[in-house]
Amino acid sequence: MISRREEEILKLIIEDYIKNARPVGSKSLCDVMNCSSATIRAEMSYLEEIGLLEKTHISSGRVPSELGYRYYVDNIMKPKELNEEDMMKLQTIVDNKSLVLNDVILKSMEIISEITHYMTVVLGNQSNSNLVQKIEVIPIDKNNIVAIVVTDKGYVEHRNIYIPGDVDSSEIKQTVDLINKLIIGTSIDKVSEVLEYEVKPIIGKYVKQHEVLYNAFYNAFSAFANESINVSGKKNILMQPEFDSIEKIRSIINKFEDKEIVSNIKEEDSGINIYIGSENNFDDDVTVIKTKYNINGEEGTIALIGPKRMEYDRVITLLEYIKKNIDNK
Repeated sequence: MISRREEEILKLIIEDYIKNARPVGSKSLCDVMNCSSATIRAEMSYLEEIGLLEKTHISSGRVPSELGYRYYVDNIMKPKELNEEDMMKLQTIVDNKSLVLNDVILKSMEIISEITHYMTVVLGNQSNSNLVQKIEVIPIDKNNIVAIVVTDKGYVEHRNIYIPGDVDSSEIKQTVDLINKLIIGTSIDKVSEVLEYEVKPIIGKYVKQHEVLYNAFYNAFSAFANESINVSGKKNILMQPEFDSIEKIRSIINKFEDKEIVSNIKEEDSGINIYIGSENNFDDDVTVIKTKYNINGEEGTIALIGPKRMEYDRVITLLEYIKKNIDNK
């Protein structure tokens, strides 16, 4: 345990460093703490000795260590009240009745990425118990349509489908009618199998341009059964001063592009959990704050990724707001 004064010094240093990204010296704390510079230096030296602070070089002030951030999160930090501007931006999405729920999640996380300047991740996970209830298509132009899949549990997913060449709209309708007849009542994870073994052998009897249409629909629908990964704000994290070296930027970008690494962000705990540096399985130089959601049997993860110098109090409040509104839908 540390004393109340040491805890206050640690709090001031961490919150100053989060805001300014510069090492904090003893002089800047004297007036706030009403202590001499020598007293502050002694306390800072002790906090460094027990691993809660670090020096970036010999003549610098101190910065929080990974252990210091963990102590701050567990013992000092209090969630910040959601300000009116942030709440209005999120309420606009949450209260939009024209949006299906997973669009509410995606758009809300995009907004959070914009207002925090951190990266957000939404991992969706299709449930095997979801049965296809209906497939609809909406024509966009001559070669593009949107396919919409609705499940028996109310889950709605859409995919843009490009159809090359000149295909008659009646051919598209026949293809959709045939697919609907054969896959209604099929679980999401079995759709590709039904398309391959039941639709493909007979589609040529009903549709002239069956190869083009079958391939377009198969490629789109097989994606429904896979885990979806949506990432917003990749550039935000690269603008943080912590990531100013070419090697670090290259490493972070490569991880963002690796779906397997990003999918490991998946959370199993329904609480809002904070993984600082080496505690997460993404990168030692970032913090990952994430939570699990469950909507009508569909499980997924929402997460924010930022520097360890993250506004923890604000991020926790934003995620709690989104999670509460998801759960209440």
